Formats: sequence, structure tokens, C-alpha cells
Amino acid sequence: MSVSNPEFSQSEILRPVEIEGASHQQKGSLAALALGAVGIVFGDIGTSPLYALKVCFDPVNGIPMTPDSIFGVISMIFWSFVMVVSLKYLLFVMRANNHGEGGILSLMALALRTADTKSKRYVVIMLTGVLGACLFYGDAVITPAISVLSAIEGTVVVSNDFIPYVLPITIAILLCLFLIEKKGTSVVGILFGPVMLIWFASLAVMGIYQIQDAPQIIAALNPIYAFRFMTQDAGIAFAVTGSIFLVLTGAEALYADMGHFGIRPIKLAWFGLVMPCLLINYFGQGAMLLVHPETITNPFFLMVPDAYTFALVILATIATVIASQACISGAYSMTSEAILLGFLPRMKILFTSAKEKGQIYVPFINWMLCFIVIGIVLAFKKSDNLASAYGVAVSTTMLLTTLLAAVVMKALWKWNAIWVTLIIGCFLIVDLGFFTANLTKLLDGGWFPVVIASICFLLMMTWYQGRQIVRKRVLDDGIRLDSFMTSLLQNPPHRVEGTAVFLTAHVDYLPVSFLHNLKHNHILHERVFFLKVSIWDVPYVDDDQRLTLKELGPNIYVVRAVYGFKETPDSNQILDLLESQFDLKIDKMNTSFFLSRDTIIPTSLPGMAIWREVIFAWMYQNAGRQSDFFKIPANRVVELGAKVEI
Repeated sequence: MSVSNPEFSQSEILRPVEIEGASHQQKGSLAALALGAVGIVFGDIGTSPLYALKVCFDPVNGIPMTPDSIFGVISMIFWSFVMVVSLKYLLFVMRANNHGEGGILSLMALALRTADTKSKRYVVIMLTGVLGACLFYGDAVITPAISVLSAIEGTVVVSNDFIPYVLPITIAILLCLFLIEKKGTSVVGILFGPVMLIWFASLAVMGIYQIQDAPQIIAALNPIYAFRFMTQDAGIAFAVTGSIFLVLTGAEALYADMGHFGIRPIKLAWFGLVMPCLLINYFGQGAMLLVHPETITNPFFLMVPDAYTFALVILATIATVIASQACISGAYSMTSEAILLGFLPRMKILFTSAKEKGQIYVPFINWMLCFIVIGIVLAFKKSDNLASAYGVAVSTTMLLTTLLAAVVMKALWKWNAIWVTLIIGCFLIVDLGFFTANLTKLLDGGWFPVVIASICFLLMMTWYQGRQIVRKRVLDDGIRLDSFMTSLLQNPPHRVEGTAVFLTAHVDYLPVSFLHNLKHNHILHERVFFLKVSIWDVPYVDDDQRLTLKELGPNIYVVRAVYGFKETPDSNQILDLLESQFDLKIDKMNTSFFLSRDTIIPTSLPGMAIWREVIFAWMYQNAGRQSDFFKIPANRVVELGAKVEI
């Protein structure tokens, strides 16, 4: 007989539900939230001046160092900010929030509401969202490496004697960064906003200092310069477009981190501080190149007098560490969401703050990222080389975000088809331009994040499909819960004191742990709960809507607990709510949880390819313990094993 897996079923996630008050956005003054957003949300895009313009004028692109090309590149940077960040994300995409939460998985959940669960449309939307999430992991291994490495390379401007120490210092900083991740950001996070405020202010001061020598660079605000640059030599312009995209890396974070701060604080921080400071710095670098073309070797650090270079290196290093930390934390959040949505197996998740739910630490992801990030630093050696690998994953994610946003606008919001076509058409032109330009980087290192994303995609879809196959075995061979209990209670076994909680994957079918307990112990507890945990497609669920209770017989109940995809199921919380909402007195010390510990056996039965079944079996057996995931005290757990053929 197939075994009921005591987790949530695939048919009961990503549901089209509306829950009042489900948005748990952080409260606080607009200014304070904007300052927090400066420290967390804008770290990646805020450190791009370190390397972006230098890469744009890389000789590999064949771009001549002439006033026309300088004006053209700076103009393209300005209008990229306007079109992609200001218009696409802040004005349109961030409207598509899932009860206040953003990110491609939240967007996928919204889009899935417009499709039947058994339709091809549903599958396509799901695959698009999962692919976007996987590409985020590809980006997450590049961001810390290129950011910290480009900052430490600033020491070479001070003296060439630092060249042998660039890689060791970079690796040491990255290693320290991953080592302190388990401590969380609750303490040092307070400093993120002020430090990044100093960073952006410094960018503006540096830019103003250089613009004074060539104020004519302001004319690059005119889009005609960008248009001329793209049309005069299309080949060079196309090659440079992939490098210009580097100024936009991190734009997706505005959407992904929306739930932490809200739309208004992010808009205030962007338009009031971040965008002006970044543009002033880029225009300043352009002005310096007009006067001193030779500074292209490292335009950012050469913007300041020699006496300030070392201080700038230190500030840049701190800023890149903050940017990297935010990216790594984003990988934790993405992993937690993917687990709860049924695309990854359970992993150990630690909460590093008693106040903030979003501050988590996932050891497996942390050390996997650490290993890969340090490996690519050793492999690529220079930030210029890493720049070739950077952008492919992010540009693809942005393209997928636009496609999912189109589905939400048309099918969920019921916007006029003409307006949707015009809006999405404009964004697709820009996105496809950046996407195709970045494809030219594939052979020069762009393949690396694509490989990472592909592996993640294979594992996620294997887990998702494997879970569906296991669940189908349960439904095909399972015993109906109501009919079995009716028959059992006609001649009930001996009932013993205490409460037994049997986790089940389906509210209508009997969990195998119950059958094993009945078979081997021949007893029934005085109170029995069949507990089903479901994950809905909203970030949070209010406690007054979390539980439903159905009585099957004397002191025998079916309980359904629902959680949002940004929450973690908690057995103690469920027991407390049963007491408070249904007036059931429960002695926790006399309560036992019965779980199934299954062994997956790959077979030639219809399902996945045998090699994928082997991968699924390996993932299943190495998944985190159910008792840890559901926060069940170890001394109250009873595990009963069985084999499941797939």
C-alpha cells in the first residue's frame, strides 16, 4: 500500500484565495522604512558603478573612446534606469503584489489564479515562475563574487604591490561573510541603512566633483545620443548593450523585497536618493572620461584624488558586503518559499530574529553558495572576467517577469487588451534587447549561471513531479478516512489516555502511520487528530482563519491548518489555536505526533524517467526531518516507516 506523505498536497497549494489582512508588511514611518530599503534593497544596483562603465568600454566590445561613444553610453544608462526600473518595476510590476509580497514566485502565484490546475496554461505559468526562481540562484552566486572582487581591486589603484593580495583578501572577506550569516542581520542590519546612505552620498559627491570639469556631459540626458549610438554602429552598440545591462542588476530586488518595506518607501528611496546619486556618479565617470580617457583602466576609483583612494576602497568593500549579504538573504527567502510551495524538499531553517519572520538562515544553501562563490572567484580571477558571466540570468529573469506580469494584467486585472499590448510591448522590446545582447556572453562565462539555474530547475521539477507521483499512489491505493473510522468505531479498540496527532497528506484518506499504530499496538488514544497542513498562495494567513475542524466520532477530529508561503508551520501554534478557538483542552506533555518515514523505491512503473526517480529518491531520503520542519518536540515524535514504489 502506498504511504500517505504527511505534508501538504500539491492540489492544495497555489490556491486562488482572498484573505483580508494577509499582508504583514513592516510598520514604521515612511522615512525609516525608506532608510531600511536603502540598506537592503538597493545594495546590488548601488554598487554597480564599481565595474559597469569600465566593462562598457572594454576593448573586447570594440567601442572607440570618443565623445560620441561616451555620450551614447551615458545616455543609454540614463534611459535604462527610466524605462526598466522607474517605469517597468516601480510603476507597473510592483502593482502585481501578492498581499504585499513581491518576487517572481509571488507573481507566479498570482498568474496561476487565472488558469485551471489541469490545463497546459497552468503548467506553462508554473514552469516560467520556477525557471525565474532558479535563475535567481544563478545570479546569487555571481553578485557576491563580482561585487567584493571589484571593490578589492581598487587597492591596485593605490599601488601595484597589492595585485598578489587581491584574490586572498577577496576570499577571506567572502568566507567571513558566509561564516557570520548564521548570526543573522538583526544587529548589524541596523547599520545597513546609514552605511549605504553614506555610500550613495559619496557617489553623488564624486560625480559632482568630476562633472565640474566637463559639464557638457549633462547633455546625455537627451535620448538622441542613445539613439545615434545604437544606429551608427549597430554591431558595437549591440555588444555594449550587454555591458550596460550591468547597471540594472539588482533591479529585480526592488520587487522581491517589496514585502519587507512596502511600495511607497521603495519609491521614495529610489526617486529621492538612489537614482539621483547613481546617475550623478555615472555622469561624473563620463565627464572624467571626456577629459581623461586614460582613466578607463578603473574609472570609479580614479574619480577621487590619490589621498582618498584607500578610504574609498574600504567604504566600497563594506558596501559590497552589504549588497552580497542582501543577495544571500534573498536566496534563503527564495528557498523557504520554494519549500513551502512544494518545489524543494524540507531543509533546516533557522530563525535568526525573534521579532522579524523574514530573517532566516538556511545552512545548506549558505555553504553551497559559499563553495560556489569562492570557486568562481578562483576561476575567473578578475571582475572584468566575471562581468562576462553576469547579466545572462538576470536579463532572463526580467524577461520572464514581464511575461508573467502580462498574464496578471490581462487575465487577473482585466485590463484592456490594447493597453496591455502597448505597455508589455514596450517593456518586451527593452527586455529582449538586453536578453539577446547578454546571450553573446554565454561562451565567455555566461554559461555558468545558466548551468546553476538548469541544475536547480531539474531538481525543483523532479521534486515537484515526484511528489505528485507519490500522492497519486496514495489516492489510488489509499483507504477512505470517514468509512474506515465509521467501521472501526462500531467495534472500537481499547482507548488509552492522551492525545495522538497523525499528520496526513489528504483530509479524505487514512494516513499509514495510523494503520501501523493500530496494527502493532492495538489501541486508540482517547483523543485523535488527523492533521493536514496546507500552503496557500498568499504570504501570510491570519490566525482566526488558520484552522478548520471536523468531528468524525467521539473525540476524533480532522484538522486542517493553512499557512502562507512565507510562514513556517508550527505544531505548538496549532495546538494552542485548537485550545483557544475550539475550546479543546490539550495536555501538550501527553500529546504524541505520529509521522510516516517513507523509503522511495524507483521502479519502471509509469511516472518519471528512472534516473529522475533515483534523484527524487535521494532527495526524499535526505530531506530534513518532518518533526524539525513542523517544529515538533523530539520527545513527542513517533515515526513509522514504509516503502513506496514509484
